[in-house]
Amino acid sequence: MKVLLVHNFYQRPGGEDQVFVAEGTMLERNGHEVLRYTVDNDALNQTSASAMAVRTVWNRRTHAELTRIVSDERPDVVHFHNTFPVISPAAYHAARGAGAAVVQTLHNYRLICSNAQLFRDGRPCEDCVAKRVRWPGVLHRCYRSSVLASGTIVAMLSVHEALRTWRRSVDRYIALTEFARAKFVAGGLPARKVAVKPNFLADDPGVGRGGGGFALFVGRLSLEKGIEVMLDAWTSGAPGLPLKVVGSGPLDERVAARASSVARIEWLGQRTNEEVREFMKRATLLVVPSIWYEGLPMTIVEAFAVGLPVVASDLGSMASLVETGRTGALFAAGDPSALAQAVRHLAEDETARSRMGIAARAEFEEKYTASRNHELLLSIYRAAIADATRS
Repeated sequence: MKVLLVHNFYQRPGGEDQVFVAEGTMLERNGHEVLRYTVDNDALNQTSASAMAVRTVWNRRTHAELTRIVSDERPDVVHFHNTFPVISPAAYHAARGAGAAVVQTLHNYRLICSNAQLFRDGRPCEDCVAKRVRWPGVLHRCYRSSVLASGTIVAMLSVHEALRTWRRSVDRYIALTEFARAKFVAGGLPARKVAVKPNFLADDPGVGRGGGGFALFVGRLSLEKGIEVMLDAWTSGAPGLPLKVVGSGPLDERVAARASSVARIEWLGQRTNEEVREFMKRATLLVVPSIWYEGLPMTIVEAFAVGLPVVASDLGSMASLVETGRTGALFAAGDPSALAQAVRHLAEDETARSRMGIAARAEFEEKYTASRNHELLLSIYRAAIADATRS
């Protein structure tokens, strides 16, 4: 199969960029011909705000370039990872108009939320999900705390809703979890066009030995990640395990201050992927205390791969990934005492932890390997091609 992968890289590298690279490599290793079309958000530095607003809604240059590429190369599928803000949804029209099937991975909630997180003022927010014109995003300045920036996104969504871009120019969407799929369908995407395919690990890290006697957090140190909830849980002294925190972010100083005053908290800062996996292989459990819905936290997938039980908030996608009593435990989101209790329970029950570790590894092997992901992706491509051929 011949596939054109399209991606708008962010100024700060993130998970979407990594998935774009990993899926392309995976396709090539399985014998497919892969082409790539990418742009970089650094281009924004040379563009006026008004010009960028127009291009976010409809970029004539990328429309022309993709029309030419698809017409010349004749890929079976054009698979988009991110079009915001430079490529724009005009690219779907270009690919579809030139005869290719179109697939879009929904890495975040941008199509139904201005800030792409469904999170505002420290809590989940769904004010815009069911609205055809997502005006609350402008009212609350949800993107970059700016009326203009938020208005640009809402204008982009509204224009393409009116053009029926989301329904007619995209043959298949890929949601990362069942939870995310339900939100996008509630937000107006056609249910039959939204498939579920999680991200995957390109390589198998192998099962860890555990026995390190500590709980582990890995991620960005920011409000939505539930950092305050986690710090409060360990400050109480109740969890029964010391906590190692790996990562950096806006709350660096707060984590450093708490680590200096609470002996059971250790902040390790940013570490390499290899170091993180070694910590996971030694840890007793992984903590995911997020207070937003999350997309698909790859830390959970990595934990499952090494056979590490996960204690996570009972919120959004996390509740569909972690099963209490089987692969870990869920606790009431935002509740430090509930988190402490869940950690303490697992810390005291070695037999249950061992059983959960085995189940976590089985979950990885069933859902998150490269071979399984290749199967799922091909089935989605074939369905998209069938739809494109019929229309």
